[in-house]
Parts: sequence; structure tokens; C-alpha cells
Amino acid sequence: MHWCSMIKPNVWVLMENMYKKTYAEVLFWASTFLKNYRREESAAAYLLRRLLNWTQTDLALQLRDEMPSVTKKQFESAVRRHAAGEPIQYICGYEIFYGRKFWVTPEVLIPRPETEELVAGLLQRFNRHFPNHKSLRLLDIGTGSGIIGITLALEHPRLKVLASDISVGALQIAKQNAAKLGANLQFYKGDLFEALPANTKNLDIIVSNPPYIPQADCEALDEIVRLHEPMHALNGGESGLDFYEKIISESPKYLQVNGMLAFEVGTGQAALVCQLMKKVYPSIQTEVVFDINGKDRMTYGFLSES
Repeated sequence: MHWCSMIKPNVWVLMENMYKKTYAEVLFWASTFLKNYRREESAAAYLLRRLLNWTQTDLALQLRDEMPSVTKKQFESAVRRHAAGEPIQYICGYEIFYGRKFWVTPEVLIPRPETEELVAGLLQRFNRHFPNHKSLRLLDIGTGSGIIGITLALEHPRLKVLASDISVGALQIAKQNAAKLGANLQFYKGDLFEALPANTKNLDIIVSNPPYIPQADCEALDEIVRLHEPMHALNGGESGLDFYEKIISESPKYLQVNGMLAFEVGTGQAALVCQLMKKVYPSIQTEVVFDINGKDRMTYGFLSES
């Protein structure tokens, strides 16, 4: 006789109950576990809500309920992955940007709130700089997951958006996001402007959030970023300005005479990027905008025919 058959049914129930935990109990374990690995304790609740697509209210109402075993197993695995350094956005597979869910994988950078400010700033400036245009053509260079180009296309019906990236994996994610969100973009693979068809010209806007971290600073990045996010999308060369120099210097071939340039920049780089624009376009009007944390984060350049 097998030993399992000797256990009475009520004993099985008792053994099962030993492993049953409420959401609150599992969250307490997760918070303590993450703390022991020097991660934020609050990440436990955030991770659980992300996995279940719950709001804070949803979680609060369920805290005393028993967590299903399948959910518990999935959550425990996710907690251990985050404790080892994996970003929550990659674990869950998405990030919210401008109120929309974008799929993300290690092929692309995780969207940051500062980039939402760049998008909002562009939307505010379109009508001011192009008051009488029925349609506008915009190029998003280094689109990554597509957050900038897709969001602008959805928010501004006058825009025809082209998006380029050197990474095949990134373009696949961007195309998936565009299809899921119902955005109509043209995607091109290649390095900066080399991705575009040969006859591309007279663009109204060129926007980019390129790699801007100086090469020497890349090794000092937080390990969650350094070990998991794509380094080619972070490393901006020796000065951090390599991609700005290339984009700005080549832009006259593609940008119309009263066009517009827009960049997200690293802290302390805004004035330097403005200088690069003025070097190529002596009469350009530049604007620096600080982000919600008080850091110079966005630069805009406005051309005019006169």
C-alpha cells in the first residue's frame, strides 16, 4: 500500500490549508524578500498589481482573500526575478505611456515619464509653429518601442509619422504596439537617416530620444539598467552627444525650410545641443524645457523661411 493512501482525507485538507495564504500574507513575504535583496519593499505590491492588471483599490479589496495557487506561483517567480535585478516592466511585459499600454522586452528601453513630457511639449508646439498646415510629416529617429511616434500619431490626426530604428528586435516591438493600438506609421530599419527611402525630403518635424549617456558613465549605471536594458540604446559615445551631432548635421537634407527639431537630452546637455543646432542653422530659434524634476530635458529648434 502506498503511503499516500494511508493519509485520511481530513489530514489532506489540513496539509493544503498550511500552504494557503491570503494576498496580504503573500505580500508581506514578498516585501521582506525584496528588502533582503536591497530592493524597494513597495515593489511587491506594484508588481502584483501589474501582473493582475489591478488598481490599488482592487488590491485593497482583495487583501484578506486567499490567493489562488496559480497566482501565488506566478507572483513568487516574478518576485524572485525582480530580486535578482530584472526590471518589473520586462517581467510583466509592458509599461504604461501616455495612458496606453506598450509592450516592452529587453530589445527596447523601458519608457520613462520624462519622455511623456517631450510628447506633451511637441503636441503643444505643433499648432503654434504650423498653424495653417492640414497635414504634417514627422520622423521619429530611434523609435525603440515606438512610444513617441505612435503616441503622436494617435494624439494628432494631422501627422503622418515615419519611424526608424537600427534594431530589428526593436522594430518588431514597435510594429506590434502600433498594430495593437491602431496607429498608422511607416517603419524603416537602418541607422538614423540611412533607413529612409532615397527620395525622402521636406519633413516637417524630426524628433529623437537618442542614446545620450557618455560612454564613461555607462558602467556606473544602476545594475537594473546596466545589466538588462539594451546598451546600444543608452551609450551616446564619448561625450554623450554623438547621435545629436549626426542627426543635426544630416537633417538639412530632409527637413523643410520652416521645419522643427525636437530632442530629449541628458542632464546638462541642453545648451550643448542648442549650440549644435545653431552651428548648422544659424538663424534657428531654440528652446530649452526643464522636466518635472527641474532638469534640462527637452530641446526644440524652430526654423523659418525668412
